[in-house]
Amino acid sequence: MATDQHHHDHDHGVEGPGYTTPQAAIERSQPEDIAYVIGLYVGTDVDAPDFIAVVDLDPDSETYQEIIERTEMPTRGDELHHFGWNACSSSCHIDGLERQHLVIPGNRSGRIHIVDTENRRHPELETVIEPDEVHEYDLSGPHTTHCIPDGKIMISMLGNAKGELPGGFLELNDDFEIDGRWELPGEINFNYDFWYQPRHNVMVSSEWAAPVTYQPGLDMADVEAGKYGSRLHFWNWEERTVEQTIDLGEEGLVPLEVRFLHSPESVHGYVNAALSSNIFHFWKDEGEYRTEKVIDFEGREHPAFEPLGMPAPATPTDILISMDDRYLFGSNWLHGEVWMYDISVPATPRKTDSISIGGYFGDIRTVQGRKLVAGPQMLQLSLDGERLYWTTSLYSTWDNQFFPEEAEKGSVMLKANVNPRKGTLDLDEEFLVDFGDLSAGPARAHEIRWPDGDCTSDVWQ
Repeated sequence: MATDQHHHDHDHGVEGPGYTTPQAAIERSQPEDIAYVIGLYVGTDVDAPDFIAVVDLDPDSETYQEIIERTEMPTRGDELHHFGWNACSSSCHIDGLERQHLVIPGNRSGRIHIVDTENRRHPELETVIEPDEVHEYDLSGPHTTHCIPDGKIMISMLGNAKGELPGGFLELNDDFEIDGRWELPGEINFNYDFWYQPRHNVMVSSEWAAPVTYQPGLDMADVEAGKYGSRLHFWNWEERTVEQTIDLGEEGLVPLEVRFLHSPESVHGYVNAALSSNIFHFWKDEGEYRTEKVIDFEGREHPAFEPLGMPAPATPTDILISMDDRYLFGSNWLHGEVWMYDISVPATPRKTDSISIGGYFGDIRTVQGRKLVAGPQMLQLSLDGERLYWTTSLYSTWDNQFFPEEAEKGSVMLKANVNPRKGTLDLDEEFLVDFGDLSAGPARAHEIRWPDGDCTSDVWQ
């Protein structure tokens, strides 16, 4: 129970003086002792700011599975969303740069928070970039944060200063000051997530919608009107221009998380098309990138979706790749499923296991007596690939639309034990972090980060 005491073989390259390879990261990893987890009060009856929770994950600790610290933001209504580090394996320890500061965007407010984690268990807010500073570059809706080489930080922005299209990318320097836009305006229209592979001089970005479209909630009329994206953009990393765009079509609606394999030599990756409920493989062949649908989740009939005129989509809202590039994990938010595929052959993923939990169709409806009022959503995997964690909040207005009880009961953080040798998932029924059991009131839980780098934020050169 949570309390808050305060507010196959892949070439992974070689190690150099400034970075660690994925395989070396696995070999050096220790069991995670804490996690940083986004906590949200947006869209609930609690009048309090969003926060970063420090969750104790040390089984030998007296406070195991508890929220031992909350670092609150100074303003209400931010809708903290995806966040990242000032440095990752592409830049860590270069010229003294350390993975110490969390860069935490407020997607709804446009505010960007810098949190110092020098004291790992007691993070402190260091500075805030206000929305007006961001609007000067005609950008809003900050989303994905990645460190990039030379100590800089890049954030995908989903809208212009008015919250409309087009989006773009904002660049910060190592003093957490805005350097300007990373790209030339006009390169893209929709924006969402991104990942880069420096050895191949490529970045890939995906598409959601403009903030004015997705922030009120999902309206299928907006989908039919073409207000949601369906394309992947492949960029020339050095020139910061789009070299190739691939439209995934009706089977690729709302492509969200893009993941290259961790090996810096790899040209393979995946993206989850959330609304179409498909997973696409992308790869480079004869100088061009190609895409193919490799996993398809069928819709299921449910009375709640009859007014929308459609079966309930599986809605794979998050994916990640194990650090050794062996497995692809994902979460089907509406159907209530966490799944695992062997991607030793990237073009032909092979399902190895899944857990049916929560959501509209999950077999497991309670953990430790706690009713699960939403499906699995944001994922994070231990560096050794043996523990998979997830939370249940997607976005406050979407939560309230599809899982309204979550605003009253709050989110949970759950865990499965993974056997990479057998390719199996087993729910740890002894593990539960209850974000509904906080002194200020029930909160939502979103993205998870490890202090020493993780599967969804580290990039290698």
